Amino acid sequence: MVILVSKRAIDALFESFFILTDVRVMLRETAPRHDLDDLQREKVCALLDNLENRVAVLREELAR
Repeated sequence: MVILVSKRAIDALFESFFILTDVRVMLRETAPRHDLDDLQREKVCALLDNLENRVAVLREELAR
């Protein structure tokens, strides 16, 4: 059985990886305590919101 995955799903997957990489970089920059300032917290929240949107697209596309 072959399951074809849409370009939209693949794009969402790779965008999710890039978002997670951005979060990882921020955590590495603030290691070892990971004390984020207000601007960093805003950025992480925005990144995570975007990540949630990308995951929603993945779920939608893969549930077809």
